Amino acid sequence: MSSAPDFTAALPAAAREVDDFVATGGWDQPPQLFALVPTAALLQQEPELADSLDPDAMLTPIAQDSLPEGDLGTALSRIVWPDAVAGCVVTQEIVVLPPAAEEQLNGTETDPAEAARIAAEHPDRREARLVAAVLRDGTGACVLRVRKAPDGPGDELVEQPDLAPNLLEALRQTFQD
Repeated sequence: MSSAPDFTAALPAAAREVDDFVATGGWDQPPQLFALVPTAALLQQEPELADSLDPDAMLTPIAQDSLPEGDLGTALSRIVWPDAVAGCVVTQEIVVLPPAAEEQLNGTETDPAEAARIAAEHPDRREARLVAAVLRDGTGACVLRVRKAPDGPGDELVEQPDLAPNLLEALRQTFQD
C-alpha cells in the first residue's frame, strides 16, 4: 500500500512561484485562483508538458478561470476541487496599514465598506499582494508582497504561514464536502 505524497514542504515554494508569476503582470490585478496539482501526476497525464514544467517541483500551479467580481469569500464558498487537486492558491491585492492606524478602524468591524474607505484614504497605507495557499490536509502558507514606496527600494516580501487566517480558512473550506 502506497501512501500519498507529503506536499507540506513544497507549499511555500508553490506560493512563491504563484507570487512571482502574478508579479510579472504588475499591480492593480483582480484576485486570481490557482489549483495545485502534483507535478509527477501532471507529467504522467500530459507528457508533452515535460519541457515547460520544473520536474523538481512537487506541485505545479494551474491558473483557473477569473473569479467573479464581488466578495472573494462568497466566490470561494462556491468552489469545489476534483480529487486530482492537492491544494489551491489565491492572490488578492490589499491595503496594509501601520499598527498605529488600528485605532481609526475601531467600530468598523460591521461595515467593511467604511473600513476600506478609511484604509484607502490613510496617508501611511501601503499596497500589497497577498498570496494564500492551502493543501487538502489544511497546511497553509502565505506570501505578502508589499509594493515599494515611490521613493523606496524594491518590493518587500514577507513569508508567514498564518499571515491571513480568515483567507486560509476560506480556502480550506473549498476542500470540504
